[in-house]
Amino acid sequence: MDENAPLLVIVDAANVVGSVPDGWWRDRRGAAERLRDRLAADGVPGRSDPVEIVLVVEGTARGVESVPGVRVEAAPGSGDDHMVDLVSEAGDRAVLVVTADRELRRRVGELGADVAGPRTVRPSS
Repeated sequence: MDENAPLLVIVDAANVVGSVPDGWWRDRRGAAERLRDRLAADGVPGRSDPVEIVLVVEGTARGVESVPGVRVEAAPGSGDDHMVDLVSEAGDRAVLVVTADRELRRRVGELGADVAGPRTVRPSS
């Protein structure tokens, strides 16, 4: 494990946004931008150690721009496949993938990533 690198937090934007029925389906890109902005402002709640946040977007949310504190990556195809690739590329770095998708959780877990549900990055209220 690379102790010098900050924790890499990969957030499944579609899954996290879709975890709360707040009308996100009317503006998927706007919902992804709101999640990005909240992550940039608040980081990962409960974590005081440095983290690198990568928000993976797909579909109509492609085109969301990165901001300081959050790198946005548009999946060229499947968002799940892109997140698996990011975990594979992380090498011996600690990785946390935020998603409720069972199959994605299994796939990244097999590669050594920790997994957490959408509540990890959603406001507590």
